[in-house]
Amino acid sequence: MGRKRTFVIGLIGFAVASGLGGAAESSAMLFGARALQGAFAALLAPSALSLLSTTFTDPTERAKAFGVYGALAGSGAAIGLMAGGLLTDFLSWRWCLYVNIPIAAAAVLGAFSLLHERPGHAEARLDVPGVLLGCGGLGLLVYGFSEAQPHGWTSPFVLTLLTLAVLLLIAFGGWQTRARHPLLPLHIIREHNRAGCLLTMCLATIGMFGLFLFLTFYLQQILRYSPLKTGLAFLPTTGAIIVGATQISARLLPHTSPRALMVPGMTLAAAGLGILTQLTVHAEYLTHLLPAMLLLGLGMGLTFMPVMATATGGVAPQDSGVTSATVNTAQQVGGSIGTSLLNTIATSTAATYIAEHLRTPAQRPAVVRAGTVHGFATAIWWAVAVMLIGAVIAGLMVSGRGLPRPGGEERPVAEPVR
Repeated sequence: MGRKRTFVIGLIGFAVASGLGGAAESSAMLFGARALQGAFAALLAPSALSLLSTTFTDPTERAKAFGVYGALAGSGAAIGLMAGGLLTDFLSWRWCLYVNIPIAAAAVLGAFSLLHERPGHAEARLDVPGVLLGCGGLGLLVYGFSEAQPHGWTSPFVLTLLTLAVLLLIAFGGWQTRARHPLLPLHIIREHNRAGCLLTMCLATIGMFGLFLFLTFYLQQILRYSPLKTGLAFLPTTGAIIVGATQISARLLPHTSPRALMVPGMTLAAAGLGILTQLTVHAEYLTHLLPAMLLLGLGMGLTFMPVMATATGGVAPQDSGVTSATVNTAQQVGGSIGTSLLNTIATSTAATYIAEHLRTPAQRPAVVRAGTVHGFATAIWWAVAVMLIGAVIAGLMVSGRGLPRPGGEERPVAEPVR
């Protein structure tokens, strides 16, 4: 269909789905609208990244462009929390969905005026078995992690879900070697730089999205912040991500190796998470939360920009779409796994703590608060481990080469935007 057309369809569909969600009169209608949002976002995000990767091929300009994109991709969740708090406090939760409509409308106008269209690949076909196997496996994996908390990790139901997930993903890998039009051409992930970036992206978002969930609960339920105050509390994280991506990574990447940014970035993020493992029911924002959030934001800014630029660099134009989609999938899957897995660990640990420490009904409020924070801290330790594993993977799998130079053999093939 072409990148521009796919981008515009994704924008319009996302806006319509957001309107349906904002006007929802039942939970079923809201969930359905959210699913529709996800479907159109799956068109929107990869086409946007694909347009970016094929438009900017000069290393310096490419670094600047991906610095902006990495800053927005990394800080989007924090910005959403702040905007959601403002809209919820002063209007209603429905405007958290309605707000997407004017933003999408402005982007559509920009797309029509600034982007150029070219025909897509008419020979391309949808890999339906690949979709069913791959999406089914990932869906069951996330669902299995989510159900581990109420049922237990050793329950037959959870073990069945996780086993089926593994089998479907193995079958997906086997099918991709035989499919005429594979959903994920395996040569995309065989290249060690790209594979290392995809794994790093997935692990980074596992830790980051899980943390945003915990901090939102912690600020509102434990420290009694309002939705607006909670959103504003995440502003330093957003600022640190933007500085890390646009002022550090974008300036250094043309002159240094991607892993020279990714490894310190993941390590800084792990250090920020490590501070948060010491959370208590009386933690102070300025002395305890703020330093951790700044370290996490700076680390993610250093990580996301080189990950996206390196993962999409050096690919043939016809592969830019599937490569961009794979990067976005790694980010979304990491966020889903982080939210479900870390939340399961937190709630299970909290339940055990409460059961062990609750002696009288009068103690219940204090014990529940202490148990909740203990669960958060335990889950964040797991997030620290995930971030450190990501740093090791980036150091071992991503090469020492910087962005390809103009005219160099690794330079991405230039192609007009379509």
